[in-house]
Amino acid sequence: MEAEAAAEVRHWTADVNGISLHVAESGPSTGPAVLLIHGFPELWLSWRHQMAALAARGFRALAPDLRGYGDSSVPADPAAYSIFHIVGDLVALLDHLRLPKEPGRAERAFGRYDVATVLKRFYALEIDELIAPPGVEIIDFLEAPSPPLPWMTEEELGQYAKKFQKTGFTGPLNYYRMVETNWKLTAPWSGAKIIVPAKFILGEKDVGLQSLGTEKYVKCGGLKSNVPNLEVSIIEGHHFLQQEQAKRVNSEILSFLDKFASEEASA
Repeated sequence: MEAEAAAEVRHWTADVNGISLHVAESGPSTGPAVLLIHGFPELWLSWRHQMAALAARGFRALAPDLRGYGDSSVPADPAAYSIFHIVGDLVALLDHLRLPKEPGRAERAFGRYDVATVLKRFYALEIDELIAPPGVEIIDFLEAPSPPLPWMTEEELGQYAKKFQKTGFTGPLNYYRMVETNWKLTAPWSGAKIIVPAKFILGEKDVGLQSLGTEKYVKCGGLKSNVPNLEVSIIEGHHFLQQEQAKRVNSEILSFLDKFASEEASA
């Protein structure tokens, strides 16, 4: 109780998500952040005892007045209090704090290597399925080629490495973390056909073609049934085909587009 009584509470305001949010804070600003969210009819003050206890243990306790409460903005329109608004306020508050993020599993594994090595291991993919043995991280399972990649100079690799060194891999990895969610979001369009003309160019040794039944789906008509006006061209090469077989891919693209130019000219 003595620690609770002695805890300092700092008050500040953040302009986030289109409103002003009042925040009470205790504990060291460098400590791990703990966000405390009150209910009805309460305020940040409802967490005063927990804030003191957390601060005493070195945590950074943050208790905002939610929108509509206390010293935060009070929008008049009931529509401004949806769950999306509330969550948006809290996400914006965390962004405002610029808190360091604990890395995910893949990021931790990638972090054991320099960025150029991580990139080389993916660019040199020559495995049947992108699956590592049990207990082995995929980046440890992949092999980096000893000689330079035949279709990329060291200078070009350096350009990629410089950008990924700047931004990290979390953003790109998040695309894959949303795969299951994306299936759910697009469920209403299940069975819908893509009827515009399209062309699909892929390498015969592409790990994407050889994994998860993709080759059967492409070669046995499954893809064609969903995209009726589709041309499929499987050529020699691996996953990063537009670089590995640049001239061939250019030819495939231009021959596809030339047909439409000819149709316009004859119309």
